[in-house]
Amino acid sequence: MIDKNLIAYINGEYKELGEIFVSPLTHTLHYGTGVFEGIRAYEINSGVGIRKLPEHISRLFNSASKLFLEIEETQEEIQEICKELLRKNNLKSAYIRPLVYLDDSSVGMQVGKNKTQIFIVAFPWEKYLSDTVKVKISPIRRISEQTTAHDAKICGHYINSYMATGEAKSANFDEPLLLDRTGAIGEGAVANVFFTKGKQLYTPKPERIFAGLVRSAVIEIANDLGYEVIERDIFPEEIKEFDGAFFTGTASEVTIISDITLLNGENIEFNKEVSNIFKETYSKAVSKESKDERGWFELI
Repeated sequence: MIDKNLIAYINGEYKELGEIFVSPLTHTLHYGTGVFEGIRAYEINSGVGIRKLPEHISRLFNSASKLFLEIEETQEEIQEICKELLRKNNLKSAYIRPLVYLDDSSVGMQVGKNKTQIFIVAFPWEKYLSDTVKVKISPIRRISEQTTAHDAKICGHYINSYMATGEAKSANFDEPLLLDRTGAIGEGAVANVFFTKGKQLYTPKPERIFAGLVRSAVIEIANDLGYEVIERDIFPEEIKEFDGAFFTGTASEVTIISDITLLNGENIEFNKEVSNIFKETYSKAVSKESKDERGWFELI
């Protein structure tokens, strides 16, 4: 449970989390008309730093534009608010959640009838997934780029992930792997996916997925380690050709996939050795010993 005494930011004010009230008639609660980001802060060698903060906030504004949400604060102001929340709450390692949503002025679908609100909170949160997960291909397809702004982090999109996760867990798996509209592999519920084969790293091309910022970090690491990165359509029947597999995401960081079960029930197991190289390299880059050689962090 998140500490209600934490200081959060809402619409120009810093308040204790337990003092913040949001109306049950809030438009976003009913229709998912909001956008958000998930950002991590780490204690590194030179102090407390927020990983890829400008990129996250830029993406927040891009997502907001897709839903016609106008944010009063500038990107620079929101970056400073994120830093200030870490200071006010004396946090050295945290998950930061900015949320842009619509108020309760109207419960209709008319664009422009509701005022845009902003809420930001920072709190301690361990890695979202365990170190290794058992995965199944989900019968639920990922949202299509033909029906929504698939590259925006929109609140309502995550019902797709929620349903796929529920289906996977009911079948005693840890996580789902969703196919896209073409039947190619898309991504996990809240993470991008990679496959290894020798010195090659395969991942779905970004045109039909939500290409995350840890995904780009892993591609950077792969280049440093001498791996060839191949972005292309990958179909379920190809999975048995790969040596290893792992998920990436801000909340989950790098998570090793032990095995994947296909829709026909066939189970494919993976060697964890290469995946662990990426996991350990990323973990080191966000650890206390990190000197931020790649320039990922904004110090507070």
